[in-house]
Amino acid sequence: MKPLLTALCLYLGFSWNLYAQELKIKADYFESNQKKGISVFRGNVHIKKGFDEINASKVTIYTDEQKTPIKYVAEGNVAFKIEDEHGKKYVGYAQKVVYNPAKQLYKFFVDVHLKQLDDKKEIQGDEVVFNAANGEAHAKGGENSPVIMIFDIKKEKK
Repeated sequence: MKPLLTALCLYLGFSWNLYAQELKIKADYFESNQKKGISVFRGNVHIKKGFDEINASKVTIYTDEQKTPIKYVAEGNVAFKIEDEHGKKYVGYAQKVVYNPAKQLYKFFVDVHLKQLDDKKEIQGDEVVFNAANGEAHAKGGENSPVIMIFDIKKEKK
């Protein structure tokens, strides 16, 4: 069943962003309404495109009339790997992730941990917004939990 879902997704023409790379989606269940431009994947959802990966309980993909994705919504114990426009790599997890491919804008919600691998930077919070096009990020803490930033401070040479 999973190879069938993968083939169907590739047939539908989903693409993660503007770069030509294969997008592969695996899930236990798939449903689509092409009139509304909505495809829903449930159960052990795994999406991979180049370095980028998302694993979640549910992923909903919204498309326009040309079947171009305009929004991805991943929900339920979302784990992810992202590479930005400058080749910097990030890993993390959250309970919900909303991705706008046209703007390369990620919004992470609830128990967010976003870690940059190359520079050893980490953001933890209840809401984190990350722009993969320019590397900008901002975060908000939750009701009883502040934003936490972790990073290495390089020693100044004398």
